Amino acid sequence: MRDIVEFLSALEANNNKEWFDNNRETYQDVRVQFLQFTDLLIHEIRSFDPQVPYTDPKKCVFRIFRDMRFSKDKRPYKNNFGAFISRDGRKGGNPGYYLHIQPGASFVAGGLFMPDAPKLKAIRNDIFNNPDDLLEIIEDSEFKNSFTLFDGDNLKTAPKGFPKDFKHIDLLRHKSFAPLMPLRDEQLFSPDIFELIISAFKKITPLNHYLNNIIDHYTK
Repeated sequence: MRDIVEFLSALEANNNKEWFDNNRETYQDVRVQFLQFTDLLIHEIRSFDPQVPYTDPKKCVFRIFRDMRFSKDKRPYKNNFGAFISRDGRKGGNPGYYLHIQPGASFVAGGLFMPDAPKLKAIRNDIFNNPDDLLEIIEDSEFKNSFTLFDGDNLKTAPKGFPKDFKHIDLLRHKSFAPLMPLRDEQLFSPDIFELIISAFKKITPLNHYLNNIIDHYTK
């Protein structure tokens, strides 16, 4: 991980094509390291989550090149490496496990980030009809002590079609159901980093299964 973090730190300070081209060999080396680490994660996740098939890590790891077409930020490269492991890699829009490596801002996450409208409606309907199913997962002490639920874009009021006085209206206002656990740089450099990430992913598994079951039942 140290080589990856050092490369990303240098890239953040030199985010331009000339520097990247001059350091492309280093980029290729650290990308291979990240792909190999992702491959290990996939194999280990499959040992406790049978819903995840073996997937080529290249289908899980995000590109480093930014899409600048509609952005005022014209830096050509991301300053992070990310991998999303799920039933169908990074593109299927299903719940999964996410690792984000960025100097000073790394984290482990999972669940479902900004699902499309049919999936979000299905999840909200299930919460409204059976709130205890989700509460049992997110109120578990190990889960609560490890994660925060992403709430950067929550609704300010009740979603359309739901009563404002619903007891758990705070859950219905979520647009994402994505637990997140920060990782410090010194943790990334620890020999126990793989075990730490896997331990976090195991705690996310019940939420992923809960979300997958809703999606399978209501949206197919």
